[in-house]
Amino acid sequence: MITGTLFGIGVGPGDPELITVKGTRVLSNASCVVVPKSAQGRESVALRIAREHIPVSAEVVELLFPMTADKRELQEKWDAAAESILTLLAKPQDVAFLTLGDPLLYSTYIYLLRSLRAKNPDVRTTTVPGIMAMGAAAALTEFPLGEGKEPVTVVPTADDLKEVERALGRPGTVVLMKVGKRLQPILEILDRKGLLDAAVFVSRAGQEKESVVTDLRGLIGAEERTGYLSIILVHVAPDAACEEESV
Repeated sequence: MITGTLFGIGVGPGDPELITVKGTRVLSNASCVVVPKSAQGRESVALRIAREHIPVSAEVVELLFPMTADKRELQEKWDAAAESILTLLAKPQDVAFLTLGDPLLYSTYIYLLRSLRAKNPDVRTTTVPGIMAMGAAAALTEFPLGEGKEPVTVVPTADDLKEVERALGRPGTVVLMKVGKRLQPILEILDRKGLLDAAVFVSRAGQEKESVVTDLRGLIGAEERTGYLSIILVHVAPDAACEEESV
């Protein structure tokens, strides 16, 4: 019988002080904390951020979620993780699951939650929102995310970059997430559209190797790992969007 509650906690982009008061309260009372990791032997970034808020006595369980596009393999991992968490909740005890940024924005927690609901529709959950990387990047660069009635478009970059091209053809703020190895092709698109001066780049916001770049020309030719844990904010002025449409 499941008697515990799963708390999905967003730990923010990197600075331990950016975890919410509610998040730190839940963590300080946690007896079990579950953290996702992408590879064996690699420390969880979310755990590193939250560690100072976790009691020494708490059990820390690391669950492997490999970086793969194989949907069957991913579903197997999500289902296995859900079974592990249901077992922990039945002890009985509450369980805290850590995620970078916000739990419901491009997070493993989304898929885990679905697997849990499929296995036990009555499982108790509480989601604690976290500060998103785009908010941290905006604060570091004094870049307005939304102004007046202009729209804000959030795009997780994909290898073909078609959606990036479309988003940059419309006025407003464009948030490019999961830049990764696609940094150089994105810079080429921004340069072609005359938007390099309208964009900022932030990598590892609030973490030890934080990088803030307001002149993106300095990133041209940078190594592939420069785009890891990074975000690009772009403001597309109405006249720039109109020029793009008329081409």
